[in-house]
Amino acid sequence: MTRAERAAHIASRLEELYPETPIPLDHKDPYTLLVAVLLSAQCTDERVNKITPGLFEVAETPEAMAEVPVDTIREIIKPCGLSPRKSVAISELSKILVEQYGGEVPADIEALEALPGVGHKTASVVMSQAFGVPAFPVDTHIHRLAQRWKLTNGKNVVQTEKDLKRAFPEDSWNKLHLQIIFYGREYCSARGCDGTVCELCRELFPDRKRAVKTKK
Repeated sequence: MTRAERAAHIASRLEELYPETPIPLDHKDPYTLLVAVLLSAQCTDERVNKITPGLFEVAETPEAMAEVPVDTIREIIKPCGLSPRKSVAISELSKILVEQYGGEVPADIEALEALPGVGHKTASVVMSQAFGVPAFPVDTHIHRLAQRWKLTNGKNVVQTEKDLKRAFPEDSWNKLHLQIIFYGREYCSARGCDGTVCELCRELFPDRKRAVKTKK
């Protein structure tokens, strides 16, 4: 198969497996999604979803969160890991949203990336899932699978994102990035598949004998 043929096959099979793509992180609006995505760094979505109800019970708007002491935020989100850094980021970005954006999350990727604790991936997730703007956030699952499926050379996540955007139609990005994440978790995990085990890897590369070493 050519890369274009692989991409078409992947899109077709993932659509069969995951016709519905619910957003994994529980949220009510762009702000609560932004906070949840920030918390998900080096933490599972499942754990984040257990932590955010308690946090949002204390404050679920930028105005309310800006008034909560950082120590209080840190204590609530401690099970997510990196709580000292994340609690400061949540507090500071909430204050910025109030002061500069009238308490609203800006639907602008550069403005999002300028917020404390918000990198390109987090900003891309918010643009995609909160505002419906085409984006292709690359997490560890997507970075790994894109390499196993030879859609990228895996040089880094920046290159992987560029390669995937070239491989798939723009109107499919928002749904497809979730479909790949779901597939990576369920069938093509870091330990469960090495590029030769799961169904899609075998369909795409029936003659592959050696494991694919994922570049970080």
